[in-house]
Amino acid sequence: MANEILQIQNIKASVGEEEILKGIDLTIEPGQTHVLMGPNGAGKSTLGNVLMGNPVYRRTEGTILFEGEDITEESADRRAARGMFLSFQNPLEVPGLSLEEFIRNAIRQKTGRPVKIFQFKKQLAEAMALLGMDESYASRDLNVGFSGGEKKKAEILQMLMLQPKFAILDETDSGLDVDAVRTVSEGVKEYQKKEDGALLIITHSTRILESLKVDKTHVIVKGRIVKSGGPELVDEINKNGFEAYL
Repeated sequence: MANEILQIQNIKASVGEEEILKGIDLTIEPGQTHVLMGPNGAGKSTLGNVLMGNPVYRRTEGTILFEGEDITEESADRRAARGMFLSFQNPLEVPGLSLEEFIRNAIRQKTGRPVKIFQFKKQLAEAMALLGMDESYASRDLNVGFSGGEKKKAEILQMLMLQPKFAILDETDSGLDVDAVRTVSEGVKEYQKKEDGALLIITHSTRILESLKVDKTHVIVKGRIVKSGGPELVDEINKNGFEAYL
């Protein structure tokens, strides 16, 4: 297997007639946590959606390699089956499908095997306890009537249960209060214990990063990565903002 879990080369992408990404190169190795930061409208969420194969975002150039295999033309469900995961900035509400059923179906589609109910419910209860979620949320329709914080916790719950090889967290801390950010961070730290699991955390804030291990940080402005560095770059941005890169 290739040393890189994800390698993207010269990715350009558009929404409608507007080019958003203007040539992105990025390599992520197993076990690493990368952070993508930038001002609003820089192309952060677009990159996450392009990596996951969202057809709304039209890739016009470049290649995406996952574990050494070219997945550039693969559908989102095939990428998910390979072990890719995207937490949405604004999670969708799905009436008629409970959170528990959704996660169980996702695991079955990923593994191709029936889910062992007793083991599944035990793991689900443990993960919900870690995130401070009332167990009643498991039987509620997916995200219907959930607060913003509960929706974000439900996204992290899905990540913990699916144990993807590569997870993209898109603005997971957006709109959360301090306590909710701390709780969500605990869920992310639990995922980081997966030695070969890799993360791309997309954010314009540094709150969720305060207690997390970060390997590399990238700044994206106007569809291009303008600077890369280590965790010290997070501190620099926290202190000075993005003004120096605009």
